[in-house]
Amino acid sequence: MAENWSPKRKTYTVDEARLKLEGYCAYQERCHDEVLSKLRAMSMIPEAVDLIVTHLITHNFLNEERFAIAFARGKHRIKKWGKIRITNELKLRNISQRNIATALKEITPDEYYATFHDTAEKNWASITGVITQAKRKKFCDYLLRKGFESNLVYDKLKELEKSD
Repeated sequence: MAENWSPKRKTYTVDEARLKLEGYCAYQERCHDEVLSKLRAMSMIPEAVDLIVTHLITHNFLNEERFAIAFARGKHRIKKWGKIRITNELKLRNISQRNIATALKEITPDEYYATFHDTAEKNWASITGVITQAKRKKFCDYLLRKGFESNLVYDKLKELEKSD
Protein backbone atom coordinates (compact mmCIF):
# COMPACT_ATOMS: atom_id res chain seq x y z
CA MET A 1 0.00 0.00 0.00
CA ALA A 2 1.52 3.22 -1.13
CA GLU A 3 0.67 6.15 1.03
CA ASN A 4 1.45 9.76 0.39
CA TRP A 5 4.46 10.16 2.57
CA SER A 6 6.13 13.47 3.06
CA PRO A 7 8.76 14.21 5.62
CA LYS A 8 7.64 16.72 8.21
CA ARG A 9 9.68 19.86 8.09
CA LYS A 10 11.25 20.81 11.35
CA THR A 11 9.43 23.70 12.91
CA TYR A 12 11.22 26.27 15.01
CA THR A 13 10.16 28.48 17.86
CA VAL A 14 11.27 32.09 17.65
CA ASP A 15 13.98 31.43 20.27
CA GLU A 16 15.27 28.33 18.44
CA ALA A 17 15.37 30.20 15.14
CA ARG A 18 17.07 33.19 16.77
CA LEU A 19 19.80 30.96 18.23
CA LYS A 20 20.26 29.15 14.93
CA LEU A 21 20.59 32.46 13.06
CA GLU A 22 23.01 33.85 15.64
CA GLY A 23 25.29 30.90 14.88
CA TYR A 24 24.73 31.34 11.15
CA CYS A 25 25.77 35.00 11.34
CA ALA A 26 28.64 34.39 13.77
CA TYR A 27 30.18 31.79 11.45
CA GLN A 28 30.77 34.35 8.68
CA GLU A 29 29.52 37.76 7.66
CA ARG A 30 26.02 37.63 6.14
CA CYS A 31 23.90 40.14 4.28
CA HIS A 32 20.23 40.74 5.04
CA ASP A 33 19.12 38.79 1.94
CA GLU A 34 20.96 35.65 3.09
CA VAL A 35 19.38 35.85 6.54
CA LEU A 36 15.90 36.43 5.10
CA SER A 37 16.32 33.45 2.74
CA LYS A 38 17.40 31.27 5.65
CA LEU A 39 14.39 32.35 7.71
CA ARG A 40 12.03 31.71 4.78
CA ALA A 41 13.54 28.24 4.36
CA MET A 42 12.79 27.65 8.04
CA SER A 43 9.13 28.57 7.34
CA MET A 44 9.10 31.43 9.81
CA ILE A 45 6.13 33.80 9.79
CA PRO A 46 6.78 37.47 8.84
CA GLU A 47 6.33 38.73 12.43
CA ALA A 48 8.96 36.26 13.67
CA VAL A 49 11.29 37.19 10.81
CA ASP A 50 11.05 40.88 11.79
CA LEU A 51 11.75 40.07 15.45
CA ILE A 52 14.75 37.90 14.65
CA VAL A 53 16.29 40.31 12.12
CA THR A 54 15.84 43.21 14.54
CA HIS A 55 17.52 41.15 17.28
CA LEU A 56 20.45 40.23 14.99
CA ILE A 57 21.00 43.86 13.99
CA THR A 58 20.66 45.16 17.56
CA HIS A 59 23.17 42.62 18.89
CA ASN A 60 25.57 43.26 15.99
CA PHE A 61 25.32 39.79 14.46
CA LEU A 62 24.10 41.36 11.24
CA ASN A 63 25.82 44.44 9.84
CA GLU A 64 25.52 45.20 6.15
CA GLU A 65 28.48 47.59 6.02
CA ARG A 66 30.74 45.04 7.71
CA PHE A 67 29.47 42.36 5.28
CA ALA A 68 30.20 44.56 2.25
CA ILE A 69 33.73 45.34 3.45
CA ALA A 70 34.54 41.68 4.16
CA PHE A 71 33.01 40.61 0.84
CA ALA A 72 34.96 43.18 -1.20
CA ARG A 73 38.24 42.51 0.56
CA GLY A 74 37.88 38.74 0.28
CA LYS A 75 36.79 38.62 -3.35
CA HIS A 76 39.58 40.97 -4.37
CA ARG A 77 42.36 39.21 -2.45
CA ILE A 78 41.28 35.61 -2.95
CA LYS A 79 39.40 35.51 -6.24
CA LYS A 80 41.25 38.49 -7.77
CA TRP A 81 38.04 40.27 -8.74
CA GLY A 82 38.00 43.86 -9.98
CA LYS A 83 35.82 46.67 -8.67
CA ILE A 84 33.13 46.29 -11.35
CA ARG A 85 32.47 42.63 -10.52
CA ILE A 86 32.51 43.30 -6.77
CA THR A 87 30.06 46.18 -7.22
CA ASN A 88 27.70 44.08 -9.35
CA GLU A 89 27.78 41.16 -6.91
CA LEU A 90 27.04 43.46 -3.97
CA LYS A 91 24.16 45.06 -5.89
CA LEU A 92 22.74 41.56 -6.50
CA ARG A 93 22.67 41.16 -2.73
CA ASN A 94 20.77 44.47 -2.35
CA ILE A 95 23.62 46.27 -0.60
CA SER A 96 23.24 50.06 -0.54
CA GLN A 97 25.38 52.26 -2.77
CA ARG A 98 26.87 53.91 0.33
CA ASN A 99 28.01 50.54 1.73
CA ILE A 100 29.40 49.51 -1.65
CA ALA A 101 31.44 52.73 -1.83
CA THR A 102 32.72 52.17 1.73
CA ALA A 103 33.69 48.59 0.87
CA LEU A 104 35.59 49.59 -2.27
CA LYS A 105 37.61 52.17 -0.27
CA GLU A 106 39.02 49.23 1.71
CA ILE A 107 40.97 48.12 -1.36
CA THR A 108 43.95 50.45 -1.68
CA PRO A 109 44.86 51.67 -5.18
CA ASP A 110 48.35 50.13 -4.84
CA GLU A 111 46.93 46.74 -3.90
CA TYR A 112 44.31 46.95 -6.66
CA TYR A 113 46.81 47.74 -9.42
CA ALA A 114 49.29 45.15 -8.15
CA THR A 115 46.57 42.48 -8.25
CA PHE A 116 45.46 43.62 -11.70
CA HIS A 117 48.97 43.56 -13.19
CA ASP A 118 49.81 40.21 -11.59
CA THR A 119 46.54 38.63 -12.81
CA ALA A 120 46.96 40.11 -16.30
CA GLU A 121 50.55 38.95 -16.70
CA LYS A 122 49.78 35.42 -15.49
CA ASN A 123 46.82 35.18 -17.86
CA TRP A 124 48.82 36.54 -20.82
CA ALA A 125 51.58 33.98 -20.21
CA SER A 126 49.05 31.14 -19.89
CA ILE A 127 47.49 31.73 -23.32
CA THR A 128 49.78 29.83 -25.69
CA GLY A 129 49.55 28.49 -29.21
CA VAL A 130 46.80 30.89 -30.21
CA ILE A 131 46.65 33.34 -33.10
CA THR A 132 47.24 36.91 -31.95
CA GLN A 133 43.66 38.10 -32.46
CA ALA A 134 42.24 35.12 -30.54
CA LYS A 135 44.83 35.63 -27.78
CA ARG A 136 43.81 39.28 -27.46
CA LYS A 137 40.15 38.32 -27.21
CA LYS A 138 40.77 35.61 -24.59
CA PHE A 139 42.93 37.97 -22.55
CA CYS A 140 40.43 40.84 -22.63
CA ASP A 141 37.39 38.62 -22.00
CA TYR A 142 39.07 37.05 -18.97
CA LEU A 143 39.98 40.34 -17.30
CA LEU A 144 36.66 42.00 -18.13
CA ARG A 145 34.81 38.98 -16.67
CA LYS A 146 36.94 39.37 -13.53
CA GLY A 147 35.53 42.89 -13.28
CA PHE A 148 38.49 45.08 -14.15
CA GLU A 149 37.92 48.38 -15.93
CA SER A 150 38.15 48.24 -19.72
CA ASN A 151 40.65 51.10 -19.99
CA LEU A 152 43.05 49.21 -17.66
CA VAL A 153 42.59 46.01 -19.65
CA TYR A 154 43.23 47.60 -23.05
CA ASP A 155 46.24 49.59 -21.80
CA LYS A 156 47.72 46.41 -20.33
CA LEU A 157 47.06 44.56 -23.60
CA LYS A 158 49.03 47.18 -25.56
CA GLU A 159 51.86 47.03 -23.02
CA LEU A 160 52.08 43.22 -23.15
CA GLU A 161 51.93 43.10 -26.95
CA LYS A 162 54.86 45.54 -27.17
CA SER A 163 56.94 43.41 -24.80
CA ASP A 164 56.31 40.19 -26.79
